[in-house]
Amino acid sequence: MLERLYVNNFALIDELEVEFKEGLNVLSGETGAGKSIIIGSLNFVLGGKADKDIIKTGCDFTEVSALMYIENELLKKQIENLDIQIDNDNYVLIKRNFNKNGKSNCKINGKVATVSMVREVASLLVDIHGQHDHQSLLNPKSHIVMLDRLCGNDLVEKLNELRLYYEKYKDITSKLKEIDINDREIKDRVEIYKFQIDEIESANLSVGEDERLNERRSILSNSVRLKGYVNESLDNLYRGDNSAIDLIGSVIDSVEKITDIDEKQVSILNTLNEAYSLIEDSVKEIREYGNSIDSDPDELEKIEDRLQTIYELKNKYGDSIEKILSFLDRIKDKLDLIENSEALAIELNKEKKILEKKIRAICAEITIIRKSVAEDIQGKIVEILKDLSMENAKFKISIKEKEGFDETGIDNVEFLISANLGEALKPLSKIASGGEMSRVMLALKNILADVDNISTFVFDEIDTGISGRTAQKVAEKMIRVGKNHQILCITHLPQIASMADSNYLIEKTSLNGKTNTNIVELLDEKVYNEIARLIGGAEITNATYEAAKEMKLMANKLKEKN
Repeated sequence: MLERLYVNNFALIDELEVEFKEGLNVLSGETGAGKSIIIGSLNFVLGGKADKDIIKTGCDFTEVSALMYIENELLKKQIENLDIQIDNDNYVLIKRNFNKNGKSNCKINGKVATVSMVREVASLLVDIHGQHDHQSLLNPKSHIVMLDRLCGNDLVEKLNELRLYYEKYKDITSKLKEIDINDREIKDRVEIYKFQIDEIESANLSVGEDERLNERRSILSNSVRLKGYVNESLDNLYRGDNSAIDLIGSVIDSVEKITDIDEKQVSILNTLNEAYSLIEDSVKEIREYGNSIDSDPDELEKIEDRLQTIYELKNKYGDSIEKILSFLDRIKDKLDLIENSEALAIELNKEKKILEKKIRAICAEITIIRKSVAEDIQGKIVEILKDLSMENAKFKISIKEKEGFDETGIDNVEFLISANLGEALKPLSKIASGGEMSRVMLALKNILADVDNISTFVFDEIDTGISGRTAQKVAEKMIRVGKNHQILCITHLPQIASMADSNYLIEKTSLNGKTNTNIVELLDEKVYNEIARLIGGAEITNATYEAAKEMKLMANKLKEKN
């Protein structure tokens, strides 16, 4: 659910921060107060279109952030599958700014994101109705998902069974394509595989060989310098005038004289004797190392050639000898598969035909389940739409067989509607009225209330052209959806405002020649005042105030029953 919305320099808004609650959040205010601006700012942060007009006059940029709390574990996994990290606090923070140069910058939980990434995440979290943005209903691909959620465990079991068979079917299809030896492309691939295998095997690589060769090359190419360092070391330690070993020998002679007088200093003598012995050992080791250094141009040339061969293989097949040998194993397997293709293809084709028969049988059962549930849902939605002053509406869930099949079956599912008498059924995206679209969504959400994962619905224009009993019905339907979802609803109807779990007032103020839109949560008497204003207009009388209190009391009782 949307917990907090922060808006800065957006249209008529200087800066505001508002916290929304669970259930039905109703936003109301005078005409022109800027109700659509609040929804516009939310639409913007969720990836909607942006232009320079949204930036408040005199400002260089606008910034909006939305803090969402994720309660549903399945929804959390869906978001994490989009490479969005969610901490243990289960929050998703979306930030977006837009400057006067037309540059947009987005972040999701502190990580830089593209606008399309924001839209993808937002589509899982929020449905905005009234503007044609973020509406899952407008995407026909979502229709089959909605229908399937209502089909229950019978369909879930069939779909799980279908997915298992379909994965095997895809695997077999992939193998058959790989081994189709009559295919010119495959024949070319065989030649390539054989060349690659021969090239790698003829190199006779061994793991760690390149490291050993590089070490040896370093020694050979630096042999002259190394011998110079060896001679310099031996001169300083042993052979030269005032060498280290001569100097320590002199010190030992002096300390021996000291110990003849003061025996307590024998430990110094022992230490010096140890140092003398260590220097002798070092001299021996350095001399042996020097004798081992040789300058062999032929060996160096062979090493350079070998390393060049290894480098070329790394450049083609992997950046290490281990990866090159792993690549060799893979293409050997592929070549073996192709060379034994004729017998294997016969077996795989038999298995593929059996699987296809099973898949089509399961798909037929899935279609029957979907059509049965669709028939029931259509009637329920039409009844709800009649309650919402769409008496002549027709609603149909179109289920047609598509070409081929996939893990969802063989069905194309699309929701069709005719909003008015005499109109043909057409896709939901063709509905012109935001109010009609919102009421269709409200009807669907009443049916889907217990199974829909989207946590927040925003309804704008839902009360367009309705009043009285219809307004009451719309409010009651919102209560139903609000039990399992958060709703933000902009309204000018007291029937809907009185049903709210939380009420917010959007107001516009003017100061020093500047206009600003703000939003505040209403509490206690202020709720009655706002409902009274919606009942009677700008002037609140005792009668409208008492009517507002009674309307709110009746709404609370109705919510308790439901």
